[in-house]
Amino acid sequence: MGPMLLVLFAFSVGLTVCGLAGSAMELIAGRKVAFAEPYVSPAHVLRSLVATACAGPFMLVNDALDARRNRLISTAMLISCGCTAAIWALALGVVLIAIASWVAIPLGSAGFPA
Repeated sequence: MGPMLLVLFAFSVGLTVCGLAGSAMELIAGRKVAFAEPYVSPAHVLRSLVATACAGPFMLVNDALDARRNRLISTAMLISCGCTAAIWALALGVVLIAIASWVAIPLGSAGFPA
């Protein structure tokens, strides 16, 4: 696989997991995903960290679009938030692929097909 295909695959994995996690969180909580309660809370730091790591790009885009609709940020800042969310999704995909490859090695050595 070429380097560009690996990057696109990692981005796709990150974007998929981000979308699935964000959609599941929205269904469970009944509110739009954002960097606010009930998703991010100082009382539940570990839960907030996991939620932000998994659905952070989704949260960032939602908050940026809301801020743009309310004319709180410029179009350039909206594009900057979009680029940041894309890089975040790529990094999430790389981390998840690395975790999956580390988990697959012990499963293969235990007699389970990877």
